[in-house]
Amino acid sequence: MHLADLPRDVTAPAASGPDDLLAAVRAIALGPLAQQVQSIDRDGHYPAGILKQLAAAGAMSAHLDAPVGAGDFFLAIQAMAQVSRVCGATGFMMWCQGVCGLYMQQSGNPALLGDALARHASGEALGGTAMSNPMKNYARIESLLLRAKPVEGGFIVNGTLPWVSNLGDGHYCGAVAAVLDGETPASREVMFLLRCGAPGVELRECPSFSAMEGTGTYGIRLKDYFVGAADLIAEPARPYIARIRAAFVLLQCGMGTGITQGAIDSMWDVEARLGHVNQFLDERPDALQAELDALNGRIRDLAKTPFDSSVDFFIAVLEARAHCTELCLRAAQSALLHQGARGYLMVSPVQRRVRESHFVAIVTPAIKHLRKEMARLATPAAA
Repeated sequence: MHLADLPRDVTAPAASGPDDLLAAVRAIALGPLAQQVQSIDRDGHYPAGILKQLAAAGAMSAHLDAPVGAGDFFLAIQAMAQVSRVCGATGFMMWCQGVCGLYMQQSGNPALLGDALARHASGEALGGTAMSNPMKNYARIESLLLRAKPVEGGFIVNGTLPWVSNLGDGHYCGAVAAVLDGETPASREVMFLLRCGAPGVELRECPSFSAMEGTGTYGIRLKDYFVGAADLIAEPARPYIARIRAAFVLLQCGMGTGITQGAIDSMWDVEARLGHVNQFLDERPDALQAELDALNGRIRDLAKTPFDSSVDFFIAVLEARAHCTELCLRAAQSALLHQGARGYLMVSPVQRRVRESHFVAIVTPAIKHLRKEMARLATPAAA
């Protein structure tokens, strides 16, 4: 994946209310983003200019509390869905940017608030999330890949992460490392803001993916990387992550619902011409739309209390996220069947959405991860 030169015009009017924000997002998605979708998907073009336009419109900070956001999680999910309806890769990067802002604001660290958070919310600074490995670790799927040694003034971190998205020169991401006690990992972790251009950080190109190529995804290698107090998000990290985990997962729902809506749109596009034969397919656009509308209603209700730390609430969020995945897979495949050979062309949005839906199913938390966590948390001994 390669970073492209930034487009010149990266301005967008700030929205004064939810309707204005969504209208601004739609204009960006259907205008400049739609013109770049093929380049993003096929050429690995990283749409930094589009991300900055979306951020300037308030699309990636709507979930953050004042003064940088509206404190409206569902509005942020709706904005992400509008973009994902056109380009799933850009919708995913909106989540990366949005959840990184969440890390910063919820850290309570003055160095990550104020001007730093304002620059992030406005898109002047861009960031991602290196939390795939920690989330799998907390679900008892894999071990932590980063190790932190306490030193005077902070930590020295070493290790390698295979792929982290929405990165590039001057970018940053939230990461977690196991704190060493001598050579043995201690029973605590530290979460910090990892800065790509700092000494000890190496970004490595990833192999080509079948989709989501233009997402600024790299492998990260840390060699004696120093983390000071100014970049600490949480220590210990585990209680902090328990507090934000539902919000982390819930915010992803905009990707799945948006790609699903785009797939349903493609089904309606051929209804007048092919409806006489498409009526014999199992999944029809009206039924899928009704299911999506009901799912969006559930997500809207969950978004009212994104920081509810109860197990029951987290299970409900996991169930909604799993439903997003399952519906997205079904809708994308159904759209391909509805469009027939036209949808099988490499330039077809339908064919691209099939590949994007697979990403929704494997990005952390993957569908198997979601189901494992729901089963674990449903037991009385679950933590």
